[in-house]
Amino acid sequence: MNKIVAYLKDVRSELVTKTSWPTWSELTNSAVIVMVASVIIAGVVFVMDFGFENILEQVYKLLN
Repeated sequence: MNKIVAYLKDVRSELVTKTSWPTWSELTNSAVIVMVASVIIAGVVFVMDFGFENILEQVYKLLN
């Protein structure tokens, strides 16, 4: 049990003193970048899906 308590104290100490946490400004900037990148990637996937769907419909029409 003492090992677990010592481990948890070490973890807390490292999180409080040795970890550099981002500022609120850095955090919001990073969140905005992630959201914009997610929307762009979703748009690219949508365009690719739409394009492949139309191409395959044309191929199926030619084969029938």
